[in-house]
Amino acid sequence: MQPETLSFFEKVYEVAKKIPYGRVTSYGAIAKYLGAGKSARIVGYAMNGSRGKDIPAHRVVNRKGLLTGKHHFEGTNLMQQLLENEGIEVVENQIQNLETIYWDPAKEL
Repeated sequence: MQPETLSFFEKVYEVAKKIPYGRVTSYGAIAKYLGAGKSARIVGYAMNGSRGKDIPAHRVVNRKGLLTGKHHFEGTNLMQQLLENEGIEVVENQIQNLETIYWDPAKEL
């Protein structure tokens, strides 16, 4: 499929698939990278709709590093467990050392 024919959600998924293991990005960073800077919430909707698509949605958090999408994962702490399995420290639903592990698609892609 040519990039210009992809839906916004599919474009979000293409970016999310590139987030490296052990790193996180934000809904807003993905939206900004895609030229839709005010669409962070839509990126969140895309992440919520990504179940079964092999998308690392657990690596997308809010701009402060909060696990705001955690209630969309099965189980009580699955999002946190997935992040911790990648070596990311989470305390009270917030990524620790966010500035160290933050991945900005605008700079990295």
